[in-house]
Amino acid sequence: MSSSPSPSLSARGSRLALMVVGLCWLAVLFDGLDMFIYGSVLPHLLETKTFGLTADTAGDLGSYATFGMLIGALTAGTVADRIGRKKLMVGCVVLFSLASGLCAMAGSVEVFGLGRTLAGVGLGGLLPTAISMVSDYAPRGRAALTIGLLMTAHHAGGILSAYVAKWLIDPVGWRAAFWVCVLPLLFAPVLAKFLPESLSFLVAKGRAEEARELATRYDVELPSAGSGKKTAADRWDALTNLFRGGEWIQTLLYWLASFGGLLLVYGVATWLPTLMRAEGYELANALTFVVVFNLGGIVGMLVAGRAADRFGAPRISAIWFALTAAGVFLLSVHMPMSVTMIVVFLTGVFLNSAQTMIYATVSIRSNPDNRATAVGWTSGMGRFGAVFGPWLGGQLLAAGNGDFGFTAFALAGLSSMVFIGIAALRSAKQTAPSDSGQNLVSAH
Repeated sequence: MSSSPSPSLSARGSRLALMVVGLCWLAVLFDGLDMFIYGSVLPHLLETKTFGLTADTAGDLGSYATFGMLIGALTAGTVADRIGRKKLMVGCVVLFSLASGLCAMAGSVEVFGLGRTLAGVGLGGLLPTAISMVSDYAPRGRAALTIGLLMTAHHAGGILSAYVAKWLIDPVGWRAAFWVCVLPLLFAPVLAKFLPESLSFLVAKGRAEEARELATRYDVELPSAGSGKKTAADRWDALTNLFRGGEWIQTLLYWLASFGGLLLVYGVATWLPTLMRAEGYELANALTFVVVFNLGGIVGMLVAGRAADRFGAPRISAIWFALTAAGVFLLSVHMPMSVTMIVVFLTGVFLNSAQTMIYATVSIRSNPDNRATAVGWTSGMGRFGAVFGPWLGGQLLAAGNGDFGFTAFALAGLSSMVFIGIAALRSAKQTAPSDSGQNLVSAH
């Protein structure tokens, strides 16, 4: 590939690369819509006792989707190595769209739960694959900005879910909200036609000429052959390296911080409208909080990297979790609407990017040869928190302790602050300053 493409080629390549980013952004938007739609319709499902739903059953249903996401996230890499990232992305969109149709047609809580589990598998597989795709095709020197931009799509999907619920539940019914989540099925053929294959996958498969042609056309860097897939022995060595010597303490601290962080993220995402409803707010206002919360998430994703570049990802993660805990705890207090909106917005700013900074911290502190494994397993262990969070909220509401729900989630944030803080202190002496912004990865 030419090291100095002509201006016209460079401009055309940048436009094509932005098209790839745009397609991935839309896919992640639909991912966010499907993820957040359950929390947006949940207050209505509980009030109308749909399927005889109770708070504890609702918590179980929320955990089904996050359990499916755990399966999807853990298997995405292996499946992508076999069929390619493009086909996996298309397959994930098809899966969570059809699964939403199953939820829309469900006549029992068991069928509805199956639909949410299958949707979770698709949702869990899509996000890391989309991040890999935009990393391959990001305009030169814009990888961090591009990944941060991609992550705003997930929160934009959360905002869309609140509006879908507000516009459709009263006049049409809750099933219509899930039928809207089937519409991304129409986007799958567009994705299949216009999205190129991942450059990393092509290089790993020995299709170097095809990868070189795409890299030239899109004016992006061609991944080195060393970035291809690893053998099972390589992966096992990378995992055991996380526990050699005193590294096991550091690894467990990161895993515990991630567990608490994702418990908080998915617990709040599932139960925010219902908990605000329990605090006495009208349903329309409770759904507005979802919009404001996700607007905060978008802002947080855009500013977290810059703050971490200046002050360090571990410090920002710890401070952000402390501020998140304070914000979540304040939501248990019935305040004037304007004050509540501000608190919800700021909580959204800090909550989602606090978890992102855990991944950035792990990435910075890890050996380059071990980095992908360290981040992947930190995310995977955190997914158990994502499963536990929705269940915990349901159990607390079922026991009549809805007010304690916010307190419990706040305590999870404080625990993550402690764990990431201890981990950062332990490794401070041996870690040189790094560019944390380029390691932005998904918190979901």
